[in-house]
Amino acid sequence: MAFDPHEDYPLGSKRPDRVKTPGGIPLADLTLHGEGVDASELRATPETLALQSEVARAAGRSQLADNLRRAAELAPLPDETILEIYTALRPRRSSAAELEAWGDRLDALGAPFTAAFVRNAAGVYATRGLLAT
Repeated sequence: MAFDPHEDYPLGSKRPDRVKTPGGIPLADLTLHGEGVDASELRATPETLALQSEVARAAGRSQLADNLRRAAELAPLPDETILEIYTALRPRRSSAAELEAWGDRLDALGAPFTAAFVRNAAGVYATRGLLAT
């Protein structure tokens, strides 16, 4: 589905039919006190994050677009995995080999853009002396 900035921006107000919760509840039917609505329904879906990435890129905000693209890849992963990745990326917490292993794992989880980010971080950490010893 291609992004059309004239038709889709801002997505939630001009095309609410394209915004749904992870469980498929349309934006128009979402209420905080509705049946079947719990915290998991209030998370952004990978599809919504990908569309937001396209909006940001169309507006010339490439860094935000890249962040949203990675968020779209990570959204389906369990919170524990996200915390493990966050911890691994903290300075002096991981070796180059450990970050490469995270890159491989992220590739296997269907998150190649995030895997490339982790591998790039490993290179930057090596240059700056921030890898675990």
